[in-house]
Amino acid sequence: MDGYPRFLADPKAHWEQLSKRGGYIGELSEALEMAKPNPAHYALAELEELGILKYLITQNVDNLHRAAGSKNVAEIHGNFLKTRCIQCNSRYEPGEISLETLPPLCPECGGIIKSDGVMFGEPIPSDVLRICQEETDKSDCLLSVGTSALVYPAAGFSQRVKRGGGALIEIDPYETELTSLCDVSLRGRAGEMLPQLVGVIKIRLGAG
Repeated sequence: MDGYPRFLADPKAHWEQLSKRGGYIGELSEALEMAKPNPAHYALAELEELGILKYLITQNVDNLHRAAGSKNVAEIHGNFLKTRCIQCNSRYEPGEISLETLPPLCPECGGIIKSDGVMFGEPIPSDVLRICQEETDKSDCLLSVGTSALVYPAAGFSQRVKRGGGALIEIDPYETELTSLCDVSLRGRAGEMLPQLVGVIKIRLGAG
């Protein structure tokens, strides 16, 4: 549970350890690059394209929302395909940062680079948290999909919208800690329910 403090104590050793794990970094990146979005990812991207979904807040780290076409995405726990400067929060795509010298340093500010994935003991990056709070405060309706609503700070966004007078819609196979607060609860898997929801919305908008 002390991954981030250990990284800060010796970032060079951390990077060297990763590099020695049978090409761990390369294997992880390859696995993530081979993963494909499912119907739920595409449905959320379509909701954004329709102008219904203004911002997507996710705890996923696999880049699949972006791969499906979502553009306004706040990745609370980071993106394992990217690296990030712990000083200025600049993010870099795979291959943009050389690993010839460890730890790699940020071209923008000279800060230490780590994986964008948030480690145990690491605070949520301040820029992402700010976006989440700003978008939540502007929201009149929050769609909660496939989450236990137990992990903070993400679990608090739904409550924040509700306190502000907004509506809550939940999509989940089971009841969650959020269910009692929801205006609408749709029971089912996201990959099945979200495309149906998009279909209904398109009919209402005359776009279907």
